[in-house]
Amino acid sequence: MAQIAVRLSDDELAALDEAVAAGRYPSRAAAVRAGLAALGERERRREIAEAYREAYERLPQDEWFAESVAAMVGGRLAGERAGH
Repeated sequence: MAQIAVRLSDDELAALDEAVAAGRYPSRAAAVRAGLAALGERERRREIAEAYREAYERLPQDEWFAESVAAMVGGRLAGERAGH
């Protein structure tokens, strides 16, 4: 397994240590890996939503359906950006 050095602000380090102290993660490294996994999942979902949006823009089944999907995906992405 590779090792990297990361600079964190005092607040970021305190939040990391708090999560470990609360027992949510067994170590700082485990917490960072979990954060990276969550980031990867978020990016994967964004890419899937973008692929659906592009596909429906190219060949919508029906105009109302394409508009509904675009609104739904847009709302979902906005919620993810807001952290929901």
